[in-house]
Amino acid sequence: MNSVHDPGREGAAGELSAFRQELYRCASARADALFELCEAVLCADGPVTTLVGLSLVAEHRRGHGGMYDALAAGRLDVTRLRRAVTGLPVPCERGGRIRLAVDVSPWLRPDAMTSADRCFCHTYGRGKGNAQLIPGWPYSFVAALESGASSWCALLDAQRIGRDEDLTAVTAAQVRDVVARLRAAGHHRPGDRDIVIVFDAGYDICRLAWLLADLPVELVGRVRSDRVFCFPAAARARTGRPPRHGPVFTLADPATHPEPAVTTSTDTLRYGTARTTAWHRLHPRLTHRGPWADLDGPPPIIEGALIRLTVDRLPGDRNPKPVWLWTSRAESAAADVDRYWQAFLRRFDIEHTFRFLKQTLGWTRPRVRTAAQGDRWTWLILTAHTQLRLARGLTTDLRRPWEKPVTDPHRLTPARVRRGFRHLRRKTPNPASAPKPSRPGPGRPKGSKNRHIAPHPEVGKTRVAPATPGPQP
Repeated sequence: MNSVHDPGREGAAGELSAFRQELYRCASARADALFELCEAVLCADGPVTTLVGLSLVAEHRRGHGGMYDALAAGRLDVTRLRRAVTGLPVPCERGGRIRLAVDVSPWLRPDAMTSADRCFCHTYGRGKGNAQLIPGWPYSFVAALESGASSWCALLDAQRIGRDEDLTAVTAAQVRDVVARLRAAGHHRPGDRDIVIVFDAGYDICRLAWLLADLPVELVGRVRSDRVFCFPAAARARTGRPPRHGPVFTLADPATHPEPAVTTSTDTLRYGTARTTAWHRLHPRLTHRGPWADLDGPPPIIEGALIRLTVDRLPGDRNPKPVWLWTSRAESAAADVDRYWQAFLRRFDIEHTFRFLKQTLGWTRPRVRTAAQGDRWTWLILTAHTQLRLARGLTTDLRRPWEKPVTDPHRLTPARVRRGFRHLRRKTPNPASAPKPSRPGPGRPKGSKNRHIAPHPEVGKTRVAPATPGPQP
């Protein structure tokens, strides 16, 4: 028996035990049933395919009626749970800088005609250009990225986007809250390097930069290849109205591209040579429409740097198209440009997490009725993933005969850590109490009909997005 003292392993075990007890304390109603439901998700054999099937797991000591009652009538203190998740160690890049990724993942509910607050979620079908809009509940996630290639990321927050809410406004408020909790937990102090936040092409990155201008963050987002930007205006002429915009920079027209301010080249193993060119102090031409319709005075000038990334090859694509990135930092050195596009490539780690949540932990499997039940289940799945992340170096690798052995326990995938979590669970405290014997209720009388017709709410947005406020003082 190995009795070597390992402070790192003992510290990880203490963090896992403390987080499990805090999760139990965050449940103000049906705490035992909610905690054991999360235990069943972690200890089930194979992927979670049905919600009622979790009641057959040995770690879930209650019946299926108590499980459904926990989701329907249980209560989770999400504010306290957010602080508990953010208070855990947050992964950083090699220089100590925190990198966050923000993305939306939908919980598709096309057949839930009686479920409220459903929106049209954009999904990709099989085949090129087969995008679809399917009713569902979109959730915005914020995750901290690790330094190297990994299928792990630290989920810090999840929030459902309602029918009456604007994606950019919700994302800005969510990011502001996450940054405030990171600073309150001591992960980011005054004088530290700015937090890098990466977005995909579905976000209005320039408007987000305006809303979050007062935070110590640097935003990096992909922009469409048909966008048009402008350089700063030239000096004012003697007469006439002063110009607000300078020469036009059309992404699809190379004739409008002047000499770049920064040019870099990096050799990679997977993509070949990655070449980047950057232009400084570029801004979009905004008008009084959409979120800027009710803005007093002229629309703001939001300057940033534009980065063009090209690679030799991509998996399955011999002639890859260039990727355009816009960053909220108006002028960037060569080292910053390389750091931005590398952070954008690390953003795809959150896609592995989404696939794990849906295909293995069964995030989108339950057919719950209300959106509140969906929010409760989403946070249970988020806390289950957090426990797996804390148990990376504590579980034993129970690999299949066809799987490659892993020498470093921190390199285990989330699925292989979950495979051994059942044995680790016995060594951690279980705050849930044993169920008390009871008899089932009488239920509906035999032969009677349910005469209550459930409402069928509409799907989609119900009103126009509000105007865009300025950054907070």
